[in-house]
Amino acid sequence: MGAGGVGGCLGARLAAAGHDVTFVARGAHLSALRSDGLRLESVRGDVAVGDVRATDDPAAVGPVDLVLFTVKMRDCAAAADQCRHLMGDGTMVVPLLNGVESHETLRERLGVEPVLGGTAYISAVIDRPGVIRQTGALERILFGELSGPISPRVQRLQSALSDAGIGAIASVRILPEIWEKFILLATNAGLTTLTRLPIGMLRSHDGTRALIDAGMREVEAVARAKTIEVASDIVARHHAFYDTLPAEMKSSMQVDLERGAPLELPWLSGAVVRLGEELGVPTPVHGFIAMALSPYADGPPRPPT
Repeated sequence: MGAGGVGGCLGARLAAAGHDVTFVARGAHLSALRSDGLRLESVRGDVAVGDVRATDDPAAVGPVDLVLFTVKMRDCAAAADQCRHLMGDGTMVVPLLNGVESHETLRERLGVEPVLGGTAYISAVIDRPGVIRQTGALERILFGELSGPISPRVQRLQSALSDAGIGAIASVRILPEIWEKFILLATNAGLTTLTRLPIGMLRSHDGTRALIDAGMREVEAVARAKTIEVASDIVARHHAFYDTLPAEMKSSMQVDLERGAPLELPWLSGAVVRLGEELGVPTPVHGFIAMALSPYADGPPRPPT
């Protein structure tokens, strides 16, 4: 559900491994999928899927075993409603969105039972219609029951994804995992977009490096105020991980800004600020990011009339 960077990458690998995959897409990307198939350009090896099933109407697909839910947060609620057409006995829904609230939206619309927790570590974008470009070798998704224990359905999912060459990790602490990623994601997305700098330049200057640290610690404080048991050394681990990422890498929100697309700002730094206010946690770094980028939230700002 959503054949952009993450959905296109995972769907291409599953289809290439022989799984029955349908892509829900739209616009020029959908037209290219139908006419030319899907191509994944990746440092881990290119994948070409010639005979692609793609649609913009989930009702035409019918019930499925698994929904990989990979839309932008802006489209989460509307796409969740469309997913009702995909639900059958035993259907699993795995949200792999930026942010920390998508599983709640999905549960409200699809019920508690089908929805797992999930998060993805994949840097990929639609390079051009029908082509996904993956930057960096990291390709890992984590998922699990929101209640904790690893269930038989989670084990089956891990096996299917692993057989397709995807780094799939079944987790017994998926909520902390989602928040641990969010600590780095919200901060990196906000600061790369605000400064218009790739990761390498952002981390190499003392001032912006200090902002990264302060931003991550704000999100960590919000998580702890929500009684989410994130790891005690998570900020230090994120700094070490950040230094391993390709210097030229950009956040998906930065790419959206450059393309003149709406931003996921309300669900990233905006969510940090909103949750911080609810919990009494100061978030000055994310507050500045949210205010400074607000003119771009819905796309390029229009000049005053």
